[in-house]
Amino acid sequence: MSPIIRSASISLLSYRGEDFLNLNEILLKLWIGDKYLSVAEKKIHIVCKRGKEESLKIAEELIRKFGNLCEIKIDEGSAELINYEKRVEPEEVGKGADLIIVLGGDGTLLSVSRNSVGREIPILGVNLGGLGFLTEISVDELQKMFSDLLSGKMSVSNRMMLNVKVERQKESVLEFHVLNDAVITKDALARIIEIETYVDDEYLTTYRADGVIFSTPTGSTGYCLSAGGPILYPSMKNIVIVPICPHTLTMRPLILPDDVVIRAILKSKDEKVILTMDGQVGFPLEYEDEVIVRKSPIVTKLVKSPNKGYFEILRTKLKWGER
Repeated sequence: MSPIIRSASISLLSYRGEDFLNLNEILLKLWIGDKYLSVAEKKIHIVCKRGKEESLKIAEELIRKFGNLCEIKIDEGSAELINYEKRVEPEEVGKGADLIIVLGGDGTLLSVSRNSVGREIPILGVNLGGLGFLTEISVDELQKMFSDLLSGKMSVSNRMMLNVKVERQKESVLEFHVLNDAVITKDALARIIEIETYVDDEYLTTYRADGVIFSTPTGSTGYCLSAGGPILYPSMKNIVIVPICPHTLTMRPLILPDDVVIRAILKSKDEKVILTMDGQVGFPLEYEDEVIVRKSPIVTKLVKSPNKGYFEILRTKLKWGER
């Protein structure tokens, strides 16, 4: 018997009766073809939502059930809370891994997407009770599909990202890749701001508004939607511009192709203005700063639910058809 089969068989003795069928299915798969014999070499990183006790319990359960079949590492903060030795620092999440599992909500997944940018490791988002357009997989689904995940059988959606740069006096002072959106917005007490905007060096308009959102199709169900923007199917290749509370009501959301370069120049001198990336990272802008937005060469790979389509998720999350 191979070392992989032996380790899996021994681990079976310690499992409760209700877990037998799932593990038996995995053991059968280990016998079929060379690709299943590499299951024990799979490396999985788990990131738990901070302050969410449920995420820690699920992580412990995954370790207990599948820790002998693959290498599981947990984000450093969560590993310390459950006294688990195999840890991964936030900036190292996804490095050398075959799969990242996010236990929490969309905010946690967005931060993981940024921290693992460029590695393009599939990310599986498990929703723990929030709105969750990105974390579309339930806890029950995760338990049932784990054996397929170990063998690499998963459906992945490649999500477009934006490359966002800030130039100050022709020098680059910031660069980020975002999955949802980049937002130029005024401080709470600031007056209306002016943002002179160009598309491929062609003048578009000067937005006089509370701010402007630059969104991906994935981000169209986030802040973009709240500000009156359209919902785009996630596989589409577009950039959406949505003004926030524009002074002129005829200023409407605009959908652009993904090969354009957008330049937004701050024309307000005495107002406090912030550039926010994915609603989590803020950067203060100064007069005449240029925010340059274009399609990123990097994508985020999201594992799709095997049981729910995109429109079912929309109906459920937005409560369409309910009275």
